[in-house]
Amino acid sequence: MKILALLHTENNTLPKAALEVLTAAKSLEGELMVAILGSHAAAAANSIAGCGAIKFLTVEGAAFADPRYATDSAAATALIQAAAADIVLAPSTSRFARALPGAAYRVGAHIDTHIIAVTAQGGAVKAQRWFYRQRILSTFSRTARPWMLLIEGGVNTPFEGAAGSANPEAIAVTLSEQGTTINGIQAPAADAQTIRPDAEILFVAGAGWTKKQKDGQYHIGDAGALIQGFLATAKASLGSSKSLVDLKSEGQETLTFMSHMNQVGQTGSTPRHLKGLSTCCHGEEPHAVGWRFITERRAVNLDANCGWVQGKADVVYIADAFEVVAKINALLG
Repeated sequence: MKILALLHTENNTLPKAALEVLTAAKSLEGELMVAILGSHAAAAANSIAGCGAIKFLTVEGAAFADPRYATDSAAATALIQAAAADIVLAPSTSRFARALPGAAYRVGAHIDTHIIAVTAQGGAVKAQRWFYRQRILSTFSRTARPWMLLIEGGVNTPFEGAAGSANPEAIAVTLSEQGTTINGIQAPAADAQTIRPDAEILFVAGAGWTKKQKDGQYHIGDAGALIQGFLATAKASLGSSKSLVDLKSEGQETLTFMSHMNQVGQTGSTPRHLKGLSTCCHGEEPHAVGWRFITERRAVNLDANCGWVQGKADVVYIADAFEVVAKINALLG
């Protein structure tokens, strides 16, 4: 069985998600090949030369430096055809999630997404993924070949190996006339980004931050300053309960930097951070489902009978979240 790890570069090197896919590909039984597209693909291949692959394939050049469906799907198609692999593993990044379904159609492959595990048993490859908003875990296999699998981030250990000379084979790609041109990228400043998938800590805020506090007054401005201060000093990622993000649509004053993109759990999003700190949240079932892959879960709440206390957190602090986060910020500062 031929296994292809299909990767792409990011900022001229292989991202963590790509190295995780390489680990998954190495665990399968068969001949391992690696294909890389993007800027400095050959240099990226040399950086993982010690992975044990029998062949390295690359597509690089100015046309493939930036994510774009037309160029990425064409490059992926050429790489998959050159490898003639039975199983293709790729990271479930926004770049590949957009381009690889089209490539699968062109090469006549079946494709499955959101895969969290792949194993080889007696020559048969089995994959796992969650269904129904992370409530049903399914293990399945396919006989059709090629079979493409997009692997979720955070479920495998990134590959660590010696660099060397991979002697990659450059694959030529014929591009049709491009309909889009990338003139540049506009992105928020690093300190303005609140969703950080690779952060060690996930900080989740609940609607309690926007309620009247013990002095009978609202302190939403203070709440925003405390939360943003913690995110900046701890380099944490920000999550939210559904009740908090829904407040904006109801016309109630709320945290201006919070959106539905921060919602954890009910949308099916399941972050995989090492540590999680929930504040002013009740930990009801949809929210707890979103936390199932957090390794260490802690919560701050004034209510000793809240849902988090009833077995959904490893540690619960019965305290005022304003005071706790203010103290933490002072210590971190």
